[in-house]
Amino acid sequence: MAATAAPHSHGDHAPAGGRAGEPFLGVHASFSGRVWRARDADEILAAQHSRRLHAPDLVGRLLAGRGVSLDDADQFLNPTLKDLFPDPSTFVDMDLAAEAILDAIVSGRPTAVFADYDVDGGTSSAQLVRYFRAWGRDLILYVPDRLTEGFGPTPGAMHRLKAKGAELVITVDCGAAAFEALHTAREIGVEVVVLDHHLMHGDSPPARAVVNPNRPDCASGCGHLAAAGVVFVLIVAVNRLARLRGVAPPGGLPEPMRWLDLAALGTLCDMAPLKGVNRAFVNRGLAVLERLENAGLAALAEISNIEAPKSVYHATFVLGPRLNAGGRIGDPWLAAKLLATDDRAEAIQLAETLNALNAARKDVEAQILAAAIGQAEARIAADPEVGAIVAGGEGWHPGVIGIVAGRLKEKFHRPAVVIGWGEGLGPVAKGSGRSIAGVNLGSLIVEAARAGVVLSGGGHAMAAGLSLNPDQLDGFRTFLEARTRGATSELAEARVLELDAVLAPGAANAELLELVERIGPFGAGAPEPVFAVADVTAVQARRVGADHLAFQLQGEDGSKLRAIAFRIADADEGRAILAGERVHVAGRLRADAWRGKGAVQIEVVDIARAERPARE
Repeated sequence: MAATAAPHSHGDHAPAGGRAGEPFLGVHASFSGRVWRARDADEILAAQHSRRLHAPDLVGRLLAGRGVSLDDADQFLNPTLKDLFPDPSTFVDMDLAAEAILDAIVSGRPTAVFADYDVDGGTSSAQLVRYFRAWGRDLILYVPDRLTEGFGPTPGAMHRLKAKGAELVITVDCGAAAFEALHTAREIGVEVVVLDHHLMHGDSPPARAVVNPNRPDCASGCGHLAAAGVVFVLIVAVNRLARLRGVAPPGGLPEPMRWLDLAALGTLCDMAPLKGVNRAFVNRGLAVLERLENAGLAALAEISNIEAPKSVYHATFVLGPRLNAGGRIGDPWLAAKLLATDDRAEAIQLAETLNALNAARKDVEAQILAAAIGQAEARIAADPEVGAIVAGGEGWHPGVIGIVAGRLKEKFHRPAVVIGWGEGLGPVAKGSGRSIAGVNLGSLIVEAARAGVVLSGGGHAMAAGLSLNPDQLDGFRTFLEARTRGATSELAEARVLELDAVLAPGAANAELLELVERIGPFGAGAPEPVFAVADVTAVQARRVGADHLAFQLQGEDGSKLRAIAFRIADADEGRAILAGERVHVAGRLRADAWRGKGAVQIEVVDIARAERPARE
């Protein structure tokens, strides 16, 4: 076979990429410092999958490598809402929320939606705006400003919504921890329904309903949902209640399926695990997205030069960053407005603004990233065993520090926190962190807040935020470094890159890509396959954009595979590619839109020098 599955390395097996227990292809340290390892896959289960599905060995290996059991294979490969959609009533307070919202719709009670400023918030609010519109009702929209208001509802926002006439406020992708704001809402006579998915601890805030699959007393088993998924379930619940009551708008009850593109987009961009109903949301939602029936998404795809957005890549890496750009460095209302509008002229104008803001965001991010890398390299040079990176600077925009923290984590294989402050950036310094498996950054930041090292903070194991005074930065760095100094095994594991198979350049064709896509959609909890193209030479390399490289990988038999590598042109691996050195390349298969239908390329994840064994 041209594509050779990478055996797992247990027992007495001798993997094609190296002896049992050794790094894959002998890569102890790639140019980025990673150790390559064959993804663990039960050989017996892989063979059973292949036989049962009458599929090539690679399909079975990919399924086994993602922990898919024989019993779950059919639903994993063909996820349907019919099989996977939860009963809305299993969510605590879902029936109460549906009742409050349907009552408001039927009575015409003035209602507002309070949305977070990211894609999950935008797609959630847009679903509700469109649902209310189908009933002939308008929703008041409110999106907080990242710099002046921060995340989630505030007492001031509740007073402003009251002044706009809102009697009912629906919070989406936020609100589950907004005790002060919801107490204020109760005092001023504003009823609140919370639709959230963030982790909760202890009691719920005062509200008519708090729907959150991650509240401690919720037995829905749907804690993996993004807010966009929770809202979709809520809409189904409202429709169900309307049928029971025998009420509907003149054109009949709205059909939620036409908004699956929004549910899928929110799920993907919020990195929600692609399991259970989330797989169905994405699988069906991408088909809806491709039709571009949403005027805002059609305009954004047009501005982004996408003819038919139908892949996880399009949603996550092309549309998502543009939708997020307004909340990061511009007007936080833009994404929600774009996704909710039916006016093409307005959609084009909003899409052009978001596209321009995204370009500006890239420039801001690049400047901060360069400075943050410099700080990190200096700290590691002074102490190579440092367990976490803390970088900060005046003028570093809070809207991009989370992205920069993620880049630092990937580059240095350590938890990273990036902090910014300055005039016009809010009253205190803001920090955003990204972590590695085994280091619970959210808990560490909560501990720092309790100890008075920072003003406040918290989050999840892998991502967290904090507020502090700039003069607390050094103390926080000392605190975090001390708490992560013993995480040697976790830091070692963070350097590991798992690969699924060895691939000859000539084997990367449309048939193989179709096989791989059959296992999708890929995302959080269902990692996209990474292939190794071994012992090749880069030819016809050229610089693309500021610091990307496009080239061809040529095998010893002369076969070639096009490749694209991002942000490496001035790095060691980029110099190796430009010099035509022999390398191993790890990457993900992509359709090559520039060369037309059936053409395939590899998007590079990592590069290692190919060392020839010494001659005896």
